Amino acid sequence: MERLNQTSSVSEFILLGLSSRPEDQKPLFILFLIIYLVTITGNLLIILAICSDPQLHTPMYFFLSVLSFTDICFTTTIVPRMLVNFLSHKTISYAGCLTQMYFIYALGNTDSWLLVVMAFDRYVAICDPFHYVTTMSHRCCVLLVAFSCSLPHFHSLLHTLLLNQLTFCDSNIIHHFLCDLSPLMKLSCSPTFVNEIVLMTEASAFLVTPFLCIAFSYIRILITVLKIPSTSGKCKAFSTCGSHLTVVTLFYGSIFYVYLQPVSTYTVRDHVATIVYTVLSSMLNPFIYSLRNKDLNQGLRKLLGRRKPQVAPP
Repeated sequence: MERLNQTSSVSEFILLGLSSRPEDQKPLFILFLIIYLVTITGNLLIILAICSDPQLHTPMYFFLSVLSFTDICFTTTIVPRMLVNFLSHKTISYAGCLTQMYFIYALGNTDSWLLVVMAFDRYVAICDPFHYVTTMSHRCCVLLVAFSCSLPHFHSLLHTLLLNQLTFCDSNIIHHFLCDLSPLMKLSCSPTFVNEIVLMTEASAFLVTPFLCIAFSYIRILITVLKIPSTSGKCKAFSTCGSHLTVVTLFYGSIFYVYLQPVSTYTVRDHVATIVYTVLSSMLNPFIYSLRNKDLNQGLRKLLGRRKPQVAPP
């Protein structure tokens, strides 16, 4: 960061957060503390249930456990910093801000590519069930997860390095509750043309490509399901995809609203959409995936049953 100190007079930023009113800080702290604890508990229970139940040792649940672990890391990158800001100083160092932004983009895009992998898993299970075991082998699943977890880090590194080339010499107030690319670019007193071009090309492509892969998978799934003669068969096929579709809609709907727009149009109203994909989706994912999933519910019951103290017979 030595180059930074020579070219920029800003050594820290001020995160204004969700509200500047003092009376709002404690209620917001309590609200997001509850959300954070529910998120950690819910996703941890999903991971433990999948690991402890041999019946859940399938590709679909393996991907779900990785998604839950990523959600824990993703939320931990954001919410603890918010909680500190609610009750004490709202400042964050330049290095801390760039570090947070790096992990937000890396982990958020990991979520995105894991959703693609889960859509591919459903596509193979429904459209090519006879080759499912050979196609979704253990080696293939590990490679898919490795790809999903590694590629986003290169994307995040690119934007972090480009942002580090900018100069910040005037305002250091970020009208946001986290260090995001668009609000930071608006604070720069140096030209951001290259950053905006990369944001609107590479970033948009990196964001839209996973969504298109998911859409293609579900179009093929829909065509296959419509060929099933029985209504019960169609319902059973669709039921295996319902949870995933709900998560995809929640996640991508909020992300597209925030990022597929010019930097100059980024406003405080986008905070709500940012909260949806950074905080709420991670909290809701365990509930969405376990709500109508009998196998996962059974695994959770087994897990919680083991944790109950055994009472000795009289």
